[in-house]
Amino acid sequence: MRRVRHYPVAGSTNSMRGWYRRVGFFRVVFNFLVITLCRYLPSLRLKNILYRLVGMKVGRGVSVGLMAMVDVFYPQYISIGANSVIGYNVTLLAHEFLVHEFRLGPVEIGANVMIGANSTVLPGVRIGDGAVIGAGSLVNRDIPPGALACGVPARVKKERFRTARPG
Repeated sequence: MRRVRHYPVAGSTNSMRGWYRRVGFFRVVFNFLVITLCRYLPSLRLKNILYRLVGMKVGRGVSVGLMAMVDVFYPQYISIGANSVIGYNVTLLAHEFLVHEFRLGPVEIGANVMIGANSTVLPGVRIGDGAVIGAGSLVNRDIPPGALACGVPARVKKERFRTARPG
């Protein structure tokens, strides 16, 4: 089960309509500008510094690929362990706007994790150290350490997966 908090919405409007009551307008504008810059920035070191500036916890040696999108409303709920690789166009979400409720939960990515291109990680998910997520996957539940997971939704294919090391 994902670790998310549920916030029901009163009235007839959907939960996205009141986003500015949950997070400050100027904070979201700042986060958006920084995160949008990071999507195009080729420097991994500068990118990690900027992600930390918006509140993300980013370990040493993390590589976030071009066009990766992190949550602009709640980047402080995202943590990425040391030496992890976040592939091209990956989306990391810490919130979900639904019609009748809003959900919020941390995204915890362990050390030495590889998330393949075009994958999406939903709020409240923990990906264990050394896990590998296949390209195009939807991660909607926890992935154990060292596992290989892929698909929509992502399913564990191998419990203890090891990638070959050169040499």
